[in-house]
Amino acid sequence: MNVRSLSLAACLALPCLLATGAPAAAQTGYPARPVTLVVPFPPGGATDVGGRVIAQALGKELGQSVIVENRAGAGTVIGAAFVARAAPDGYTLLVTSGTTFTINPAVRRELPYDPVKSFEPVGIVARTGLILLANPKVPVSDVKSFLAYVKEPDHERTPYGSFGSGTTANFVGEAFASAAGIKLTHVPYKGSAPAMADLIGGQIPFSVDTVAAALPQLKSGKVKAIAVSSPQRSAFLPDVPTFSESGYPQVAMDTWLMVAAPRGLPADVRTKLGKALADVVADPDVRKNLLAQGFEPGFEDAAQGEALILKELPQMREIAQRANIKAD
Repeated sequence: MNVRSLSLAACLALPCLLATGAPAAAQTGYPARPVTLVVPFPPGGATDVGGRVIAQALGKELGQSVIVENRAGAGTVIGAAFVARAAPDGYTLLVTSGTTFTINPAVRRELPYDPVKSFEPVGIVARTGLILLANPKVPVSDVKSFLAYVKEPDHERTPYGSFGSGTTANFVGEAFASAAGIKLTHVPYKGSAPAMADLIGGQIPFSVDTVAAALPQLKSGKVKAIAVSSPQRSAFLPDVPTFSESGYPQVAMDTWLMVAAPRGLPADVRTKLGKALADVVADPDVRKNLLAQGFEPGFEDAAQGEALILKELPQMREIAQRANIKAD
């Protein structure tokens, strides 16, 4: 076969080669298989339930199943480390709170991940404030009366409960104590449920918890609200003032629900995930389901998520050092 014949044969074969290769190329589009969404908390909690709401809707947006996998333990460290070690291909994601990114680095000497270098945010999907609660029999109704109560000689170093040492609730309690110049005794529990049980039973007079966890007991009158820690009043508790409104702007923090991925996502995958997540949060059914769990839905993109981590990291480290907060 001469050169001309060889060239002609190659040209004739080219359409077949292109046709054969086309489906293979199409199959490489993300996502080509199910995506895993890791929840670093046990099943049944607010983050787990919120994560499942996001997973189901995100799967519809992406056209692939998003499978929730619980990897709880060590204050989210186990699940976060698993995702940090995963391939940055968009098939392993993390849904978690600020505990992973800003609290753990402040209270733990060593972590198997870096809160900034190991992850890149896809977006924040919702927030919930924290709240100072009181047993109904305690003669306190607002921040002013709370301070008067704890300054009485009989109430020196008044105890307050939280759902654990080195948690967001612990940080809110210590930030308020520092801002108000008072001494409180932190009583850590292993979760919201036992702390709430002791608050209702009168074993402790006060506690700090998430709005999401406190709502059912507030509605039933088993506990009462003193102030919320979020920068603005909670949509669920519009009559409860913030610490800022009560004269303590230093106490303006909430907890947020973020979807993140291992650092190094391909640009097209990052873009697709970000758009899909924004569309998920805009969906009325998703918003309704998040609200039912005590979360205030609202999408904040990757850049906003990254900026929030960088802003809160030094703040949490400063609070932890001043109050000598350590993880359990």
